[in-house]
Amino acid sequence: MDHPDTILIIDFGSQVTQLIARRVREAGVYSEIAPFTTAAEAFARLRPRGVILSGSPASVLDEGSPRVPDVILDSGLPVLGICYGQQVLMHQLGGTVMLGDSGEFGRAFITVADDCALFDGLWAEGETHQAWMSHGDKVTALAPGFRSVAASAGAPYAVIADDTRRYYAMQFHPEVVHTPDGAKLLANFVRHVCGCAGDWTMAEYRAAKIADIRAQVGSGRVICGLSGGVDSAVAAVLIHEAIGAQLTCVFVDHGLLRAGEADQVVSLFRGHYNIPLVHVQADTLFLNGLAGVTDPELKRKFIGKTFIEVFEAEARAIGGAAFLAQGTLYPDVIESVSFTGGPSVTIKSHHNVGGLPERMNMALVEPLRELFKDEVRALGRELGLSEAFVGRHPFPGPGLAIRIPGEVTRERCDTLRKADAIYLEEIRAAGLYDAIWQAFAVLLPVRSVGVMGDGRTYDNVLALRAVTSTDGMTAECFSFPGDFLPRVATRIVNEVRGVNRVVYDYTSKPPGTIEWE
Repeated sequence: MDHPDTILIIDFGSQVTQLIARRVREAGVYSEIAPFTTAAEAFARLRPRGVILSGSPASVLDEGSPRVPDVILDSGLPVLGICYGQQVLMHQLGGTVMLGDSGEFGRAFITVADDCALFDGLWAEGETHQAWMSHGDKVTALAPGFRSVAASAGAPYAVIADDTRRYYAMQFHPEVVHTPDGAKLLANFVRHVCGCAGDWTMAEYRAAKIADIRAQVGSGRVICGLSGGVDSAVAAVLIHEAIGAQLTCVFVDHGLLRAGEADQVVSLFRGHYNIPLVHVQADTLFLNGLAGVTDPELKRKFIGKTFIEVFEAEARAIGGAAFLAQGTLYPDVIESVSFTGGPSVTIKSHHNVGGLPERMNMALVEPLRELFKDEVRALGRELGLSEAFVGRHPFPGPGLAIRIPGEVTRERCDTLRKADAIYLEEIRAAGLYDAIWQAFAVLLPVRSVGVMGDGRTYDNVLALRAVTSTDGMTAECFSFPGDFLPRVATRIVNEVRGVNRVVYDYTSKPPGTIEWE
C-alpha cells in the first residue's frame, strides 16, 4: 500500500520508538519504523517526505555506535533528531557531543529562546514548558548552520534548528506523555516542515485496503483463522467486505477463552455478518496437551503449535484456498533492534501462526499489518463493528493459559472464568470499563487458609489486575474507588467455589508486565 505522505522513523534501539510512529499517525500522517541497519533500503522504498531519528541507549562517542545513512543527509529532506537522534546528527554534521558531568533524567523545564517552525502556534519566546529528558551525553557545540532555540538547566541545546536545511533536533522526548506538548511539536514537524497534508484516515485506509485485497486475491479463496479477539475479527470483516463469499473463517476454540466469548464469535460471524464459519471445538485436545506444563514459554509454544496443526487440518478439509488471512499488527512486524544491531532480548513469545504459509503453500493476506491496536479499533468502528466488541480489553492469544501460573486444567479454567466474569461485570456496572486499558483475574498457584461459616478452608488465591495505558508499552495500576475492590472480593469468594482470598496487583509496567506470564 503506497502512501504519498510518509514519514520514515529510524530506530536506534530506543524503547519508545513506536510512540513516535503513534504520535505522527495521530497527526494524520502515515509513518513507518525501520531499524538503522536497514534505514537506507527503507528510505528508497518509502520515498518519505521527512525523516525522524529516534533515541538510543548507545553513545555516539562509542566506537561502532549507530549512524544516519549518508543518503538521508544528502537527500535535502527535513530531518528531526530526538535525544540520541540530536547527538548523532551533531556528531555527523560537525558539532561536538560530550559525556555530561551528570545526566538529566525525568521531568525538565524548557525555556524558549527563539522562534522556529516546530513552535508555530505552540511555544513563544520566553515561555517555559515541561518536557521529559533521559540522557547522559549532551551536545556542547552546534554544527555549522544550527542555532539554539530552547534550553533546559541540563541541556543548553534542548532544541536546535537549521532552518535552511530544515534540520531540527531536541534533547528531550516529545513522543512520551510526560512531554505535554510533544505530540503537537511532532505534528508541526510533519505538517508544517515536511508539508504532509495530515489527511490519513481510517476511511481512506479502508478503501485502499479493500482495493489491495481485491487486487491480490482476484478470484481466489481465502481462509482466515479467528482467535475470538478484535484483530482477527476486524481483518475478517474487512476481507469479507472486499471479496465476500471467497472468504471462509476457521474458529479454533481451544477452551481457554473468557465466559461466553465462543458464542459471541459464532453469533457475530454466522448471524450478523453471514460469513462462512467453521467452528472447531478443540478444548479437550488443548487441555490434555497442557497437562503437567508449567513453564509459560512452553505453554505459549504448545498452544501456538497445536493451533497451527488444527487449523491446517481444517484448511485441508475445506480445500481450494490459495490465501491465508491473519490479523497481524504493525508492532508484530516491526523489526526489534538493539543499538549494537543485534537481536533484542525476547520478553515473551507472541501467539501467531508464523510458519504456517510455508507448510501450506499459501500466500499471506495481512490487511492490518500497517496498523497499531488503537487504529485497528478505529477501523473496526469504520466497518460497523459494535463499540462493545471493538472496545474490548486486549486478550492474549494463549488465553487463560497464561493467567493460570502453573498447570492449566479444565477445573482451574472454569474457576478463573467465573471469577473473571464477576470482576468485569462489576467494572462495567461501575461505568469504569472504558477508563481501563486492561482488566483481568489471575488464578495463582497458591492456597491459603480461610474461614467460611464455622469451617476451615484451604483454597485458591485469586489476583485482580487493572491498568491504565495509552499503548500497552507502559502501564500504571488503576485506582478503583474505595469500596469497589472489597465488593468484588466478597462476590468472588461467595460465588466462586474454590477461591477464599482475593488480592490486587499494584505493579506498574515496567518493572512488571501487564500479563503475569
